[in-house]
Amino acid sequence: MMVAANRELGGKPVLVVGLGLTGWSVVRFLKSRGEDVVVADSREAPPYRDALETNFPDVPLLDWNRGINEQAYGGIVASPGMAVPGDAVIGDVELFAREAKAPVVAVTGSNGKSTVTMLVQRMLDCAGTGALAGGNIGTPVLDLLAQPVPDFYVLELSSFQLETTRSLRPAAAVVLNLSEDHMDRYGDMDAYLAAKLRIYDGAACRVFNRDDPRLAGMARRDADITFGLGSPGDGDLGVVRRDGERWLCHGESMLAPVSALSLQGEQNVSNMLAALALVAGVLGKAGRVVEGHRIDAGLAFEGLPHRCELVPTGDGVRWINDSKGTNVGAAMAAIGGAGRPLVLIAGGQGKGADFSPLKSVMDPGVRAVILIGEDADRMEGSLGLGDRIWRESSLAAAVSRARLLSRPGDTVLFSPACASFDMFDDYAHRGECFRQLVTDGPAG
Repeated sequence: MMVAANRELGGKPVLVVGLGLTGWSVVRFLKSRGEDVVVADSREAPPYRDALETNFPDVPLLDWNRGINEQAYGGIVASPGMAVPGDAVIGDVELFAREAKAPVVAVTGSNGKSTVTMLVQRMLDCAGTGALAGGNIGTPVLDLLAQPVPDFYVLELSSFQLETTRSLRPAAAVVLNLSEDHMDRYGDMDAYLAAKLRIYDGAACRVFNRDDPRLAGMARRDADITFGLGSPGDGDLGVVRRDGERWLCHGESMLAPVSALSLQGEQNVSNMLAALALVAGVLGKAGRVVEGHRIDAGLAFEGLPHRCELVPTGDGVRWINDSKGTNVGAAMAAIGGAGRPLVLIAGGQGKGADFSPLKSVMDPGVRAVILIGEDADRMEGSLGLGDRIWRESSLAAAVSRARLLSRPGDTVLFSPACASFDMFDDYAHRGECFRQLVTDGPAG
């Protein structure tokens, strides 16, 4: 499918499936290039319906639920959340890849994608080089093309986006880790892994996680870069202990003490190592140490909203907002890195996930688990914690319960291990609600 001139589409319009943030960016991109566009969505009132009617009143909005004659269109561009069958279907990242004029660093994985994307962007966006970040992290990739061409693009990509991408040839790419997620779409881990691995197609530099059993064996010795929490080999990233202190290392070169990281927890040590490996790869420095000013930019990064974010209060309890913990692996990392005693708030839409691995982090220091949302029953059955389980009908009620159960010095962690769409617009909306409930304090 070519989307540069409608005449090459046989005079047929392009069908854009989904009118959320991504779909709206696709519509604007195609219209700016003179394409005839038709939009379809399964929702009665998609988020950008009013914007479409105001800016492009000539563009029809069809009901996807009533069926679409796909032969009537010269091409189909599907939003990531819409599973549209057919080999000819593409996504916004494919359109971006055909137009981008700067090297791309591509990041995917089950957990840590946003943090690593922003670490890489910070480390590249200094000392005379510029980098723009986008994709699954917030700014649609096609909106990046409306800005001046940077030295690098840094893209967070989901498995859904990778399904419909064929032309991307990253300068450096990584699958950070793999844990069960989106089983309602993929059915098994092999299919999920296959979607993630598409990120390496045509990549000039491939980065692999030595600590992930599904990924470690895929690295080619002397060709790829690896990272992990153990001692690294030549050209790889890792951690060593010297004089009683743990250090980030690139091969035998000591980069910085782990204690210098603003981000806390072992998962973020791994994230920093992954980011360093990508920066080394994209700058062509696989065998050389990344410059100190770039390392400093990564060390100073304090994290993103809704990702193990401390919510300040004056009650002596550490309240942590990890609304971005939308799968079991992310929640396990957050629980493992949180303080004890711990009160956990979890639950939502489980996406077909197996919750039983959560049992491994439910040590005696986890004083209580408060469950909410659509899959609370399944989660309770998987955890088997007896009277340590509490059930509440809303996030507000869960926060109130956590206030009653926690004591000064405790940690209350909100890490749902689930998607948010049963009760909220998205994980950010859910996290903002949690933050507001905590900062407002108990009802008078």
